[in-house]
Amino acid sequence: MTRLHVLGIRHHGPGSARSVLAELERLRPAAVVIEGPADADALAGLVTADGMAPPVALLAYAPEAPQTSVFWPFAGFSPEWQALCWAAAHGVPVRFCDLPSGSVLARATEAKPERRARPVDPIAELAKAAGHDDPERWWDGVVESRTADVESPFPALLEAMTELRRDAPDEGVWEARREAYMRRTIRAVLKEHDGDVAVVCGAWHGPALAEPLPPAAADDRTLRGMPKRKSALTWVPFTHSRLASSSGYGAGIDSPGWYHHLFTAVDQPVTRWFTQVAGVLRARDLPVSSAHVIEAVRLAEALAALRGRSLPGLAEMQEATLAVLCEGDAVPLRYVTNDLVVGERLGTVPAEAPAVPLEVDLLAQARTLRLKRDPLGRAYALDLRRDIDRGRSQLLHRLAALEIDWGRPADDAVASTGTFRESWDVRWQPELSVAVIDAARFGTTVAGAATARLTHDAATAPDLAGVTRTVERVLLTDLPDALPGVLAALDAKAALDLDVAHLMAAVPPLVRAQRYGDVRGTDTAALGGIVEALLVRICAGLPAAVTGLGEDAARELRGAVDGVHAALALRNEPADIARWTAALRGLADRRDVHGLLAGRIVRLLTDGGALDHAEAARRLSAQLSVGTSPPAQAAWVEGLLSGGGLLLVHDRELLGLLDEWVAGLAEEDFLVVLPLLRRTFGEYTRPERVELGHAVHRLADPAADTVDEVVDERRAAPAVAAVAALLAGAR
Repeated sequence: MTRLHVLGIRHHGPGSARSVLAELERLRPAAVVIEGPADADALAGLVTADGMAPPVALLAYAPEAPQTSVFWPFAGFSPEWQALCWAAAHGVPVRFCDLPSGSVLARATEAKPERRARPVDPIAELAKAAGHDDPERWWDGVVESRTADVESPFPALLEAMTELRRDAPDEGVWEARREAYMRRTIRAVLKEHDGDVAVVCGAWHGPALAEPLPPAAADDRTLRGMPKRKSALTWVPFTHSRLASSSGYGAGIDSPGWYHHLFTAVDQPVTRWFTQVAGVLRARDLPVSSAHVIEAVRLAEALAALRGRSLPGLAEMQEATLAVLCEGDAVPLRYVTNDLVVGERLGTVPAEAPAVPLEVDLLAQARTLRLKRDPLGRAYALDLRRDIDRGRSQLLHRLAALEIDWGRPADDAVASTGTFRESWDVRWQPELSVAVIDAARFGTTVAGAATARLTHDAATAPDLAGVTRTVERVLLTDLPDALPGVLAALDAKAALDLDVAHLMAAVPPLVRAQRYGDVRGTDTAALGGIVEALLVRICAGLPAAVTGLGEDAARELRGAVDGVHAALALRNEPADIARWTAALRGLADRRDVHGLLAGRIVRLLTDGGALDHAEAARRLSAQLSVGTSPPAQAAWVEGLLSGGGLLLVHDRELLGLLDEWVAGLAEEDFLVVLPLLRRTFGEYTRPERVELGHAVHRLADPAADTVDEVVDERRAAPAVAAVAALLAGAR
């Protein structure tokens, strides 16, 4: 009698898990060996600890480069997880037998690692031999959807895999090393224990691990020279969506939610499933009655009987759902797929699991602020005047600074121009556990790590714009300890940057940072001095910066001018506004400034009251006079009129000059300037365009108050006739 019992399974299969439990109960082995990283043995005992709930994953990472990491996921219906739980409940020793995590990490960082697809798809080959063309449906029917085992499936699976491997091509060095290491571990366990040993592994590996085992010397030669690197291991929460094959996970499954249901709802799984489906559809206000559920159960069972299945599989359940509960509409079926078939679920790990101090601090703050790690995501509309919402905002901004994207800014459903509201989409993903470990190099607390990271980002920013963005983030995170270092970097970058456009781009974020600081109660007095110093340099360098610009450069600089102008209006410091206005007045009288800029400057001065409308009309008239090319005229007009059409609506003289200029253009000149004018007027809002239309009609007939009073019946006649023909055809 052999002491070694190989239980070949499919990863994350409920039928396989049920069969493993039944076989372990029958064998009562002295030890259990499980496919997984061999250096994770110390963590196996945590599976029964308080707070441990699948789906979870073993996470291995390189301490010096945490982004180099690997997951080994376990769901509640994974055979390996059930084997771990059985062993813990019965006091049976457990050993993981696959290559240590350090070797897996070393392979992940190889310049050209050997990557070979499995030469044979065993499930596809077995399904083909059974006369089925859908491997997944076949395997689900014969293995995973079974709720009870009459006899053990493992001898038949081992025999089938042995035949498939007999003529299969070589899988390469990596797979050979994996199986050699598994055999080495099995030999050690057999030597340590006198009783039976159960090995839970992927069914494909079964023949390589079954007795008789090859000589140990051959495996030692295979493992010689295997690369390694330092690694650390821990348990982390995982999600059903990451177990799904659509996530790219190599051993993924199509329906983790369905498999979880099959494993947990042994009693009446069909009826219970359709009851849950009805709940999902009713939650979206879709009419589903008890009669619908009864009829869906009947249809699914009838389909299973027609196809020779003892129990409906997912295909039958989905077909019945579509036909009965969704009444043939595929849109509601997507809700069922997302909410139940995939069935998003986030596991938890106990406090005893190894964790970096940063993660401990993060979880403590999250509990205080009532932020839950939810894989489905939750929308938060934060009011920064409330202490708890301000704390949530600070935590999410600090995590964003550390590139831990637990929350992402979202559009606010409430229209507001104030700065006391923020909207976030908060969603936890397994990759964030790696991001937390990676960020731990900056500090042991969220605040300390974010402070160090922001200071580092400012010091290493490639340009002035990067530093100013960091300043804004410092204010959003409410980390005053980071401000001195960041402002020092800003001073150094600004002193060396001679590009006026860069200096201008730095002003808006600094002013926004000041405004946020006021809302959050942060001292931002130092920012005011930096803005003033930048403005002095901008005003001094602007006259040279506007000289000799092409259209693209002029358009870019016009955007920078608009940004500074809006920022200074928001800042509302009279001395700064006066300095800026004087600089613009000096440019407005120059003839060598591109029309896009010159026209825009006249518009800004007019809106600010530095020029009256009569003076603006005089300058427009001069620009539209004979001697200036039509494209140059159109550029000047575009600069003047960009940013809103109210100036033309309320200034009859300007509108008249523009109307006269357009009417007087030669045909070829009109075709040249038409795209420019269309782009300008296309930026106006619909109400502005309507008011402009009224204003133009009033130019034609000053006595007319509305468009209706100046209708040209002769010009309208073709349109009226066309509408009449359409209405007649509709009858």
